[in-house]
Amino acid sequence: MNGTRASLEVETLLKLILLLIAAVLVLELLGEVISLIPAFLSSVVTLLIALVIVLWLLDQI
Repeated sequence: MNGTRASLEVETLLKLILLLIAAVLVLELLGEVISLIPAFLSSVVTLLIALVIVLWLLDQI
């Protein structure tokens, strides 16, 4: 044993940890955005249905 156990420096390990934290944050943000898409599409579909009904009542279609 020559006294060198680790081949990575502390700065390199900190960079790896920061990279992993950034990746987790990006994945969580992406998950939030993806979960908002169905709610947005649901409201758009509801508005389109209401628009079709109003146009039908006004004899526009």
